[in-house]
Amino acid sequence: MITPAAFDLILRNALLRSSAVPVDIGVKGGRIAAIEPRLACEAAEVDLGGHLALPGFVDTHIHLDKACLLGRCGHDHGSVSEAIRAVAGMKKDFTVKDVYVRGGKVLERAIVHGTTRMRTHVEIDPRIGLRGFEAVKALKRDYAWAIDLSLCVFPQEGLTNDPGSDELLVQALRDGAEAIGGCPYMDSDPNAHLARIFDLAEQFDVDVDLHLDFDLDPSWWHLDEVCRQTERRNYHGRVAIGHATKLSALPPDRMKAASAQLARAGVAVTVLPATDLYLMGRESTHNAPRGLTLAHRLAGDGVVCSVATNNVLNPFTPFGDASLLRMANFYANVAHVAVNDFDTCLDLVTEQPARLMNLADYGIKVGNPADLIVLDTKDSRFAIAELPDVVMGFKRGRQTFERRRPTLFRPGT
Repeated sequence: MITPAAFDLILRNALLRSSAVPVDIGVKGGRIAAIEPRLACEAAEVDLGGHLALPGFVDTHIHLDKACLLGRCGHDHGSVSEAIRAVAGMKKDFTVKDVYVRGGKVLERAIVHGTTRMRTHVEIDPRIGLRGFEAVKALKRDYAWAIDLSLCVFPQEGLTNDPGSDELLVQALRDGAEAIGGCPYMDSDPNAHLARIFDLAEQFDVDVDLHLDFDLDPSWWHLDEVCRQTERRNYHGRVAIGHATKLSALPPDRMKAASAQLARAGVAVTVLPATDLYLMGRESTHNAPRGLTLAHRLAGDGVVCSVATNNVLNPFTPFGDASLLRMANFYANVAHVAVNDFDTCLDLVTEQPARLMNLADYGIKVGNPADLIVLDTKDSRFAIAELPDVVMGFKRGRQTFERRRPTLFRPGT
């Protein structure tokens, strides 16, 4: 009698954040079937050498449709609105192929830097139509072997003041969009904008992920209305806000109150260090404000938070390589994060964004998809401090990439 193999693959000597010593991970049918020391079974093996294994990075906020525009326009924009106008002037000429090629370039960089789950925000309005949406849908299909891509559609340039956008949003939601966003500060009626976004979210049973409060004037904001809508519609745990740079300008007492409000309403916060730092405080002649909301402190107060990429090589952020590990390191530097909070910074690109996206099957646990990456370190604290290479990745038990360690050629060798 022939007994079927218990595992298709065994990843040996994997160090997990939850384990003091390396363990073996048995994979069967693309899922994790066992996590134990020294699994005794015949199967294909990969020895991870006691290096740190993570379930992959989760990028909750990126714009694949308008990435890699460096060189198509000047990049001397000094404000959020100027960056929006610069992209608006180009996107009417975007084609499905153009968006696919640019987005694919960033997606491949993200994959080899260890991202296994991603929410991309896709602009929907009469100028771009559904071309960007169609291109990113194709990317979702074509790269499913390495990354789970979720599409969040949103009107970048307003909604109530932009005829035709509403109908296009509805069409995209009918055609498979998994979340809806908004940009109330670009609308002539911000509260009506938010109400309509929440209406559509309820109608199609999707999560809400907004661009919000993207400046440094804390004398007014749309945060109160977002929390009100969230609580009124019982959308606790299904709403996120990106940027929220106004929070960085609050004194301690108001920040404490805002943290409590966000935690009570179940509204998550995504901090986008590269863009927030690039665009905030540019008018200052000295002592420029950082404009960076402190996600690790919000997380300590019970707010679900993430650190994400946002833009890559465009007027909003003329930098980037889609590495979330680099972004977490960058955040930790700018936010004056203490060494004791380095693990929290790693949470901000793994466990916390998985909670933000309500990913019930995320994590290196028996029964979950065998999605994991391996870092060239044996201590999770050094993932943030050292920026180790991400040396290999697996999606549903299939290896998706490998990065070989550099070789030094010493004299005489």
